[in-house]
Amino acid sequence: MTTVDLVVRGGTVVSPWGRLRGGVAVQDGVVVAVATDEALPPGREVIDAAGRFVLPGVIDSHVHFREPGLEYKEDWASGTAAAACGGVTTVLEMPNTSPPTATVEALQLKQRCAARGARVDYGIYGLLAQDNLHELPGLAAHGVIGFKCYMGETVGAIPSPDDGVMLEEFETAARLGLRVAVHAENNGIMQRSIQRLRAAGRTDPLAHLDSRPDICAIEAVSRALLFAEWSRARLHICHESCKDVLPLVRAARRRGVDVTVETCPHYLLLTGDDMGRLGPVLRMNPPVRAPGHDAALWAGLRDGTIDMVSTDHSPHSVEEKTRPDIWDAVSGFPGVETAVPLMLTEVNHGRLSLERYVEVASANPARAWGLYPRKGAVQPGADADLVIVDLEREGEIRAADLHSKSKITPFEGMKVTGRPVHTIVRGRVVMREGELVGPPGWGRPVAPAGVAAARGSHP
Repeated sequence: MTTVDLVVRGGTVVSPWGRLRGGVAVQDGVVVAVATDEALPPGREVIDAAGRFVLPGVIDSHVHFREPGLEYKEDWASGTAAAACGGVTTVLEMPNTSPPTATVEALQLKQRCAARGARVDYGIYGLLAQDNLHELPGLAAHGVIGFKCYMGETVGAIPSPDDGVMLEEFETAARLGLRVAVHAENNGIMQRSIQRLRAAGRTDPLAHLDSRPDICAIEAVSRALLFAEWSRARLHICHESCKDVLPLVRAARRRGVDVTVETCPHYLLLTGDDMGRLGPVLRMNPPVRAPGHDAALWAGLRDGTIDMVSTDHSPHSVEEKTRPDIWDAVSGFPGVETAVPLMLTEVNHGRLSLERYVEVASANPARAWGLYPRKGAVQPGADADLVIVDLEREGEIRAADLHSKSKITPFEGMKVTGRPVHTIVRGRVVMREGELVGPPGWGRPVAPAGVAAARGSHP
């Protein structure tokens, strides 16, 4: 039997459809066999996964790595170090950097930064802005994974496009074959609410929640769904925290709209009640909401209304996050390293099966962004992107241990049971037993399969 580069044996390989006791054989960065231990070939490198589970590498469809322009918060090397140590093998990075990824020139600058620093594979979003409609074909041709539209105010102060421009951009994205991700909050309602609350002297953390009421999400998601239906654009709703949008999504799907939805661990595990305890550390756009939204999001994750879990990894300095006036504290916190242990803990609690977790963490993001089955699956022909997890390993989340430059988290001190112990990207171990071993520059760009084929390149 021919010896291969790497064999993972003795574990349990998990897919959305079931489990197999055995392991995986890897040659030239690609899975060549998934089999019982007796049927696996010998390997030049062997990883003993006894008592552990072998999952497809996690795909985080929503991260902010801040480079270029804001490297003091994060860069590609530090952000992907956090990803590797968190069991994440592919990241999709957002366009609100400096400069924003709104032009081919800005995209190529970011691509050079990523090629130099990334330890895991990556895709890069292009921006849908008020004034860059003419740039969209070039961004598509030069490799964006999709487009991002900020319907409401966010970090980076990127103006929202008006409805006429937004609809035309959706139509253009549909012709280009790329999915549009939206930050779906109504900007006018938010800005009016912020003005009113500040005029009343509100500077407390709960003022942030009051400034972004549920109607902001309900209206913006409704509008995005209608624009997608009209234009036949494929739509992705980012970081959803509001239970009242889920019926809108179900109804749109019944009408034939291609829409996917992500939520994040902080919306599943924290609520507005935690703002009093955590203060500005928990400031995030959109906000965590009143108790009750979290339970509905869990139900949506189980029944398929919500397709995937992302992190909205949004690193900032500790000083930026802890200013006493909530309007001065920056929104966002790091999450790419903590999501897998947080979600595995909930798997252990019975809130989600391990098979469903594989689906929402790996398979569904790969499908949504045109990467499946090259990514998001453990099967012959797929990239050997694996995360080996120990469901019994206990730990505690501590900001000081994070590989991100941002040493702050709302989950500080939280006990977890279930952790990634090996992360493998295209057959190379980049994290081993909690230690970062993957070098900057190992990561490679990914692109949707159909679009990549049209460019004459492979994803």
